[in-house]
Amino acid sequence: MYNLLIKEFKIGVLPTFLIMPVLTGALMFVPGWIYFIVLLYFCWITIPNMFAGFRSQNDLMFTFMLPVTKKDIVKAKVYVIVILELMHIVIAMIFGMISNGLYSNITYYFFEPHMGFWGLCFVMFGIFNIIFIAKFYKTAYKYGEAIFVAVGAAMLFAGVAQWLGIQSPFLHDIFYGDGLDNMALQASILIVGIAIFIAFTMIAYRVAIKRFPKVEI
Repeated sequence: MYNLLIKEFKIGVLPTFLIMPVLTGALMFVPGWIYFIVLLYFCWITIPNMFAGFRSQNDLMFTFMLPVTKKDIVKAKVYVIVILELMHIVIAMIFGMISNGLYSNITYYFFEPHMGFWGLCFVMFGIFNIIFIAKFYKTAYKYGEAIFVAVGAAMLFAGVAQWLGIQSPFLHDIFYGDGLDNMALQASILIVGIAIFIAFTMIAYRVAIKRFPKVEI
């Protein structure tokens, strides 16, 4: 499994994709920006280009010739996606904490990068995973439609969440008002978001390993 994962990073994950979390994370220093976009760049740029690389290099056929199970093939791809997602979130979190220190008196019209916001980001990635991974492994080759639907769902969630955060008095208080100082509440949102991310990704993985054996090469 370890060697298969290394193969995934050497073939499909260009050095640029490992630098992207830092480049996009630096956008956290833009004061008062729509910070969901920082993470959506992963869905817009990294995933399409990475899976285009896998396809152009005929990675599926090559992997089938290796002494590995189909379950491990799926697991390796899911691990790569999750590792890159965590890199994007963790680095953005670090830059977000620095940004909060630099712009302590700014008025935020969009979500401020606090724990509750990062919980929403985990949910957004969970939604992306459960759609993209499950849909992609219907063929394990055609990625365009899967990306289009998954990105659309992630963007819809981000847009609705941001709109409700502004329009709903209850949510506005949590993400803009007194709720920001309630560390227990903010930590709870983060933990729930992480739990949803894990659950959605695991569901996507299980759907994928059921669909992949039916794929004809």
